[in-house]
Amino acid sequence: MSVDPPSSGRPTGPPSGPLSGPSQPPSGGGGPPSEPPSGGGREPEPRRPWWGSVPRVAIVATALVAAVVLAVVLSRPDNGGTGASDGGTSTASGEVFLQPAADTGPDEFTDSTAQEDSSASPVTPSGAGESAQQNAVRGVNGDAPGLYGGTRNVASCDVEKQIAYFEDAPDKESAFASVVRIQPSEVPAYLRSLTPVQLRMDTRVTNHGYKNGAPTSYQAVLQAGTAVLVDDRGVPRVRCACGNPLTPPVAQQSAPKTTGHTWPGYKSSNVVMVTPAPEPVDVFVMCESDGEWFKREAGDTGKKDHKTHKPDKPSPSASVTTPTAPTDSTSSQPPTSEPPTTSDTDTSGPTTNEPSSDTQPPPPDNNTGGDTGGGTTDQPPAS
Repeated sequence: MSVDPPSSGRPTGPPSGPLSGPSQPPSGGGGPPSEPPSGGGREPEPRRPWWGSVPRVAIVATALVAAVVLAVVLSRPDNGGTGASDGGTSTASGEVFLQPAADTGPDEFTDSTAQEDSSASPVTPSGAGESAQQNAVRGVNGDAPGLYGGTRNVASCDVEKQIAYFEDAPDKESAFASVVRIQPSEVPAYLRSLTPVQLRMDTRVTNHGYKNGAPTSYQAVLQAGTAVLVDDRGVPRVRCACGNPLTPPVAQQSAPKTTGHTWPGYKSSNVVMVTPAPEPVDVFVMCESDGEWFKREAGDTGKKDHKTHKPDKPSPSASVTTPTAPTDSTSSQPPTSEPPTTSDTDTSGPTTNEPSSDTQPPPPDNNTGGDTGGGTTDQPPAS
């Protein structure tokens, strides 16, 4: 029997190549891929892109977050906030800015209205050798004879010039008014109610500058000889070299770090803070640079000055005290409280930035007559 030869177009056995296994699809030009080589046992998984891998995505995301956090940390200022040395707004960051008498300082409200160079004779407060906590200062009552000085019949600050500056800058006038808690329209009467004097002791205050349309605040020590305006309790309220409003200092948690420019004779142990006089001051007993004494009526610019005798205690007595912490450390508004009722200051005041428990009086009214234009009814914290 003859057998037909196989067709020349069909293979006579299994396809060539390493294919094996049953039911293999024929090889062809456009068909599906051939089976995997023998020995694998199963098809390989398709290769996925790198972003389809959960572990890789987690690693990349963690790296990105770490980079962002590091960039933020390296680009932000110190934890204490912007310091006083560059006009920052921190009041409890642990820095105290030293300001020489003629130095304008950062972020001034106005040009200087000081009318005379330092003519006050510096004095060391009695009791300066008394031991104190590192964050404490020495308090002197605002009515103490010899606390302030100047030149008889000469005002240390041109009040009318200060008023004119604010009239030409209503935004600054509003910011100033917000610090002393009065209406902008009351600023002229408030300034006229204050008394121009010169410090005779290096004095700790909270200084308020003006920056980006709003008041700033920082702790400062004003050099003896600085021209200031004081209220009817003897508390400094305006620094004449820059027009900045002043409020009492706030508590520091530890010994403050000083910045700025020091001056000959500066000693931190001689720095004082002015505590409000128990009663409104009618007359300030002041000392000239030549040792002569005179009296200046509250609110007067020196026109009514007259000589007086040297007081029995020409060096004001200071007692250890601690500044009262602000009621709201995020606000530019100063805390208020009633003045002390005794001549001695309390040495058991708060030493941290916890709010004071003193009762707060209501905001001042619009009476700007014989009072201080609403400013001095808003008393600084009792020590």
